[in-house]
Amino acid sequence: MLIRDSRFRPRPDVAHPTRRGLLAAGGALGLGAVLAACGGDSGSGGSDSGGAGGTWRFKDDRGEVAKADRTPERIVGYVASAAALHDFGIECTGVFGPTTTPDGERDLQAGGLDVGGLTVLGNTYGQFSVEKYASLQPELLVTNMQEPPVLWYVPEESTEEITSLAPAVGIRTSGTSLKTAIERYAELAAALGADLEAEKVVRAKSRFEQASQTLAKTAEDRRGLKVLAVSGSAEMLYAAVARDFGDLRYYEQLGVEFVTLDNPGERGFWEESSWETADRYRADVVMVDRRTGNLQPDQLAESKPTWRRLPAVAAGQVIPWQSEAHHSYAGHAPLMEALADALRDAKQVVR
Repeated sequence: MLIRDSRFRPRPDVAHPTRRGLLAAGGALGLGAVLAACGGDSGSGGSDSGGAGGTWRFKDDRGEVAKADRTPERIVGYVASAAALHDFGIECTGVFGPTTTPDGERDLQAGGLDVGGLTVLGNTYGQFSVEKYASLQPELLVTNMQEPPVLWYVPEESTEEITSLAPAVGIRTSGTSLKTAIERYAELAAALGADLEAEKVVRAKSRFEQASQTLAKTAEDRRGLKVLAVSGSAEMLYAAVARDFGDLRYYEQLGVEFVTLDNPGERGFWEESSWETADRYRADVVMVDRRTGNLQPDQLAESKPTWRRLPAVAAGQVIPWQSEAHHSYAGHAPLMEALADALRDAKQVVR
């Protein structure tokens, strides 16, 4: 499972991004304006879906237009992309990326997918069976983009061959707001035939909007609390640059205060620290990356003395961070609710 690649830190198959290359308001009116502004990040490729004469078109976030003679039905997606489309009512035929855990259970990133009914082209970074992909007679490939125009989890050495078999759509999920990324997946789902007025979609969107309002109000009430999102490996602690992650960027826009990092990497995403110096971070709440392969709080507490010395850890204010949750309203509403609860209950332990 531990696949190393010099462009990734510390594990490519848990989406440490490639090394290559809204504020809370006092009243209901102010809060509404803030939430509306949260969807305004640049990075959307714009919608160019549908088409006359029996053709199908969709402009992705690379600015490229995927075209087909009819609406694609045999869709293959990165597992989190497939989970997002599932929540909007569109099912994929095959998936690639973290789908099952080493013990055979459904991976966190698979969301509500019935993984037993899907063809899995590869479960870890670098695994993508082109032969299996071709056998599915794919009509569309869908994946996230951490650093456009790179298609996430599509092996670079096989990209040309893979994209020659079917049109590809890349949706930007980093360096843009979570809300923008979700809206783009909703646009794609609608172009593929989803009913965005279906009861389950409307209900999920309403819950997302309520969760956004609750998080914004809680952040305002608990102003001054500092939050740090991290990913841990045996060698290093990686502190997340909030603006580069769609979810953290959105939380920050809602008023959540993240620790300011002194020395993020040249390409953003993470500030790397050896464990000898990892206790320098001053945070009231720490969010820990839950993805398969990252060290979890109990493992960190057992093996890393500097982890135990972090103020938030000493105070027991450590919560999960689902750093690559699928981009749908249903996928993210419960995560915001949990964060609001954690902030509401947290004590300020740093000044």
